[in-house]
Amino acid sequence: MAVLIHFGADHSQERWRNTLQRLDPSLEFRLWPEEGDPADIDAIVVWKHVHGELLGYPNLKLICNLGAGVEHILGDDNLPEGIPFTRVVDPRMTGAMAEYVLLHILRYHRHFDETQANQRERKWEYLPPDNAATTTIGFLGLGELGRHAANLVGALGFDVAGWSRSAKTLDGMTTYHGEDGLVPFLNSTKMLVCLLPLTSETEGIINARTLSALPEGAYLINAARGGHVVDADLIAALDYGTLEGATLDVFHEEPLPDDHPFWTHPRITVTPHNAADSFPDDVAPQIIDNIRRALEGRELLNPVDVGRGY
Repeated sequence: MAVLIHFGADHSQERWRNTLQRLDPSLEFRLWPEEGDPADIDAIVVWKHVHGELLGYPNLKLICNLGAGVEHILGDDNLPEGIPFTRVVDPRMTGAMAEYVLLHILRYHRHFDETQANQRERKWEYLPPDNAATTTIGFLGLGELGRHAANLVGALGFDVAGWSRSAKTLDGMTTYHGEDGLVPFLNSTKMLVCLLPLTSETEGIINARTLSALPEGAYLINAARGGHVVDADLIAALDYGTLEGATLDVFHEEPLPDDHPFWTHPRITVTPHNAADSFPDDVAPQIIDNIRRALEGRELLNPVDVGRGY
């Protein structure tokens, strides 16, 4: 029984192999592109694999995605038919994402950018905090990451709302769903947090139309995928004053090109896709468990619905 680790241009394959091998020495882990006989491969662990390179494994039973987002896999037009996919749900990553979201909500809520600007000018100015109870934090996406972050924010006394593609009822927040619910959701939102999966339906969802539905002086925090944002529309909303500020952790092209206007825009905070990550010691047991389940014909953990895109 052999498992192939295929991370494309990522150079961390050996580190992941060592962790997985330590957990289950009975499995043989091979590193792409030195996979040996393709017929030996029972499972593939992928992260930003080279498209077209998952075909030709006649005994393949499972493809494990290393992260929560699966748009890179589903963007491959040459996938093996009938092979199940799984993704990672990582409590440490979920907690780190909530920390990132909360950090930037509080930064805007307590007017920290203005405070720093005043310090540079040696200007003493009292900036009163806004009322959390009347400040609505709206979450685009109510999956594992969105729900956890929303619960943390709500526990601090903020008003919390959420939007998802299908209807969801969650304690402590007002929920909206579907196309009909999107604009009413945005109309109520002071700070918009995007934690959606990237699918054909959510690509470009943060655009001129949706940004204009936000109240004047709203903020955006995007820690999902760069493909959710129409860059030119975001810059226009900031320049025209529709949007007060934006914090972006993800981009269409990463690393963000040196000449991209996001770097120098006075109302944009850029972070280098470090809101949250998966670490071998945290998620390797889950990957091993799923490989074992696939080999034994048991139900998989965190399967991906290819039709829904997550």
